[in-house]
Amino acid sequence: MSNTVLITGAAGFLGSLLSETLATFNVRLILADIVEPKSPKSSDAVTVKVDLTARESIDNLFKTQFGVPDTIYCLHGIMSRGAEENFDFGLQVNFDSIRLMLQAARDFGTQSATLIKFIFASSLAVYGGPLPHTVTSDTIATPEGAYGLGKLASELFVNEFSRRGFVDGRILRLPTIAVRHGAPAAATSAFISGIIREPLKGIESLCPIGDSLDSPRARARALARQFPLHSRVVCLPGFTATVRDELDALEKVGGKPALDLVRFKDDPVSRRLVSSWPSRFDNTYALSLGFVVDEGGMEPIVRRFREDIEAGRA
Repeated sequence: MSNTVLITGAAGFLGSLLSETLATFNVRLILADIVEPKSPKSSDAVTVKVDLTARESIDNLFKTQFGVPDTIYCLHGIMSRGAEENFDFGLQVNFDSIRLMLQAARDFGTQSATLIKFIFASSLAVYGGPLPHTVTSDTIATPEGAYGLGKLASELFVNEFSRRGFVDGRILRLPTIAVRHGAPAAATSAFISGIIREPLKGIESLCPIGDSLDSPRARARALARQFPLHSRVVCLPGFTATVRDELDALEKVGGKPALDLVRFKDDPVSRRLVSSWPSRFDNTYALSLGFVVDEGGMEPIVRRFREDIEAGRA
């Protein structure tokens, strides 16, 4: 495990889970986001409120008392629906800021004679168009949304900077995560968590449409893994669940009163974006690297989330 780790997007749901996971290791954490992240209780992390679209602000992340990070987890971004509705801002955050972060890692890594490991959180949204029944490593990525465009363009830069020996890049394409804690995100897939999270809290939720899912705890563990490199792109393993699977799990855990809080209203934009994403992947490569899939489908995940609500963690 690296000595110093920088996490961008650290105030977000996945970033905070990752920082809590990494805090259990002997590492120094630099946590950065557009709002100041919270430091894990067991860590003396440096927390920074920063504009990640400004190169000068990014440079300051490499000048903290912890020095140049050995590893960068690049998790920040504008979610899918937000990027679709504000194209220019989406590109600024989801692509331009990644390029600036890569350039800073190159420059500061060269100064310290350290090849920085750059772990970029990509998405299944890079896929689109006619897709095979199961996505494999040979499936061409052709995004049909601005969010996927930004992710794929950033992947190409991570690859190029790695090919040239500027950074040691890793690209992790994440499936949709369920159930997310906190307020609804500006993501097309936000309803996947929303139709579980809100009803279990006694709040009505709107469902526009299904998708491939994964649990947040499994994703944080996967991001924290160190793994040998054969390909710079890894589609992290998840499992496939339909909206009906989610609703069945919701009813089993929360009963019919929770199920009755889900309302349905078709949203053409959400339907178009979600329909362009794949739902089945060949997980062979990821599993060979030691990544694992949560077993048991939706019901155990929904039960754990209800336990988090009861314990005041959600």
